[in-house]
Amino acid sequence: QVQLVESGGGLVQAGGSLRLSCAASGRIFSSYSMGWFRRTPGKDREFVASIRWTGDNMNYADSVKGRFTISRENAKNTVYLRMNSLKPEDTAVYYCAADRSGTYPPLTYAYWGPGTQVTVSS
Repeated sequence: QVQLVESGGGLVQAGGSLRLSCAASGRIFSSYSMGWFRRTPGKDREFVASIRWTGDNMNYADSVKGRFTISRENAKNTVYLRMNSLKPEDTAVYYCAADRSGTYPPLTYAYWGPGTQVTVSS
């Protein structure tokens, strides 16, 4: 089992940048694919980005492609989401998730963090 905790959220102006971090407990972080999702009130949870356990394959939602970058540092049990050129519509609670099924991209994620709020002002 793995526990996830996100950090790095906050308030930023449109056009600005933030880097979210997700710290994972456990000794086998390197075997988990990781994902970032977001949710805004009244909407379904939305996929943002994912990264394979090997770190050599990433996927992005069309809405963030070219602006967001997912990366991981297995030695620190941490996955990151670098967000550039932020827009007001990026405002959401951002969640990281982990999957150890061996399927990439994952069909489902077994573990979720509590989320971190990102607010982009216009």
